[in-house]
Amino acid sequence: MRSAIQTWVLRSAGKTILVDTGVGNHKHRPYAPVWSYLSTGFLGNLARAGVRPEDVDIVINTHLHVDHVGWNTRLDGRQWVPTFPNATYILPERDFEFWNPENEHKPLLGRGNQNVFEDSVAPVHQAGKALLWDGGLDIDANLRLELAPGHTPGSSVLALDSRGDRALFVGDLLHSPVQIADPDTNSCFCENPAESRATRRRLLGRAAEENTLVFPAHLGGHGAAEVRRDGDGFAIKEWAAFARL
Repeated sequence: MRSAIQTWVLRSAGKTILVDTGVGNHKHRPYAPVWSYLSTGFLGNLARAGVRPEDVDIVINTHLHVDHVGWNTRLDGRQWVPTFPNATYILPERDFEFWNPENEHKPLLGRGNQNVFEDSVAPVHQAGKALLWDGGLDIDANLRLELAPGHTPGSSVLALDSRGDRALFVGDLLHSPVQIADPDTNSCFCENPAESRATRRRLLGRAAEENTLVFPAHLGGHGAAEVRRDGDGFAIKEWAAFARL
């Protein structure tokens, strides 16, 4: 099955917004060696989309897993600094507290998220660039962050509603199209499996009823889809194909 790690670039109300930032470069990931000490062309891809680091106004992390926060920071000498110097980083407070090593939580992912808080989350907070939120947050007249807990305590979705067009950027609510057909199927990384199932059913139901385009973080190829109800689950009504950079 083809998968992807994607950053969505939005322009809304005069702002340039990134949704999730992938794995990052030069980071020590002892329990995920395929992601350790990468040297990828992420910033070059952004440049081809017309976005320089200094152009970014807002970075949204749907949750704080290793593959969603990596490019929050870059290595400058021996120090991790915010990659997007003019951006506000919007982070779910529940995940910030859950993954903070000063607290005594025991996440399911455990060591798989090792070093992530220290090199990709804490530096933006220490630089005064982080905005922690809970419950819900209006980004502008078109965009609103909403809690979607289960995968992690602070997992969220970004809802877009503009001139009759609707979209949901759902992070890791979905890892595979299988979860559209069978919303009770979780990934092995869901911290609260029952809550994940309930959240997935609720949001897929909303997307089906409101004709909303669903943007998961990891669906390769087509990237996003409209869904419809199908018996006890859902089905893909139409794929929305996007060109890869």
